[in-house]
Amino acid sequence: MDGDVGPGVSGRSGVDFAVPGPGLTAAPARNVRSFQRARAIHRWCLSGLFMLLACSRVEAACVAPDSLTHSTIRIARYFDDAERDRDLLGIRGTGWFLSPTSIVTVGHVASAMHLSEQDWKDIEIVDGEITQSMPVRILRLAGSPPETIAVLELRNAFSGAHGLPTRMEPLLPEEAVVSLAYPAGTLRFASGRFVEYAIGEKLAGMAMFELYDGDDRLVLDHGASGAPVLDCEGRVVAAVSNLFTRTMRLLSSEVRISTPWGSANVVSVPVQVLKNFSQLQ
Repeated sequence: MDGDVGPGVSGRSGVDFAVPGPGLTAAPARNVRSFQRARAIHRWCLSGLFMLLACSRVEAACVAPDSLTHSTIRIARYFDDAERDRDLLGIRGTGWFLSPTSIVTVGHVASAMHLSEQDWKDIEIVDGEITQSMPVRILRLAGSPPETIAVLELRNAFSGAHGLPTRMEPLLPEEAVVSLAYPAGTLRFASGRFVEYAIGEKLAGMAMFELYDGDDRLVLDHGASGAPVLDCEGRVVAAVSNLFTRTMRLLSSEVRISTPWGSANVVSVPVQVLKNFSQLQ
């Protein structure tokens, strides 16, 4: 399953208005009216600010979900007794069609599924209401640590598959993007922006995005690994690898939180690692 990457911090500040308590002396009527007008102006400004923030988050959704039908799938492999490790029954992830006979996901999903380049192994493919079990093997692993992109070969073509085009040109900072994935086995959509290509030692070359669904910054959670990130022309620019999260303890329970608004929260593998492979296709 997807792992957590790196520390993050979260916090969204609120605005409190001081109002007279029951133990305070009432102010003259004129001062009360002035206070009420000031409070109304504050509320109006605050509402306007919230509307601006909401609009800025919505406008990034630049690709219609209907145009991505039959392109992105849930993939899963369930282990037999010989492969099973303790209580781990199987592995779930997200993949997308490069063609009717090839599926793309990320390397750690293929590895966790125990897929190989030699042996055909059955995986479950879910596309909407269609569920099929089909044999696959690794056709190619592209890229280098910390993460790769895995191209899986299907023994038989998947009927109705919609192959997604790829974009080999680098992204520009603040460029709008969208993604769709199957976290927890349910199809979810996310929108947001490209932040940067990482230059640090651990994540060098990885594509960093800020993606969310409304106020949900954990939309691309467990099960979303391998999901496509697309530009506004519907071309894949990266494959989701992980989330930046942090675990906080509240009373007797632990809560996972994302990074602050305005910062990257999703780590992805740039699709440019498939450039040579695409030229051979």
